[in-house]
Amino acid sequence: MSQKTRKAMAKRFKVTGTGKVMRRKPNHRHLLRNKSSKQKRAARQDQLVPSGYVKQLRVGLPHHDI
Repeated sequence: MSQKTRKAMAKRFKVTGTGKVMRRKPNHRHLLRNKSSKQKRAARQDQLVPSGYVKQLRVGLPHHDI
C-alpha cells in the first residue's frame, strides 16, 4: 500500500516545476497596522525551503516528485 500525503504539509508547501520547494513567509495574517510597509511587502513573496529540510518533506509529500 502506498503512503498517504500529509495534508497539513501539502497545504503549506508548494513544489515548483524544477523540484524546488516553496513556503509562505510568516507575519502576513493579522495585526498588520503595527507592521511597517517594508515588513508587509517582504512577507508577500514565497521563500525557498532550505535543502536540509527537503528530506523531511519527502516523507510527508510522497507523490510530489521532490
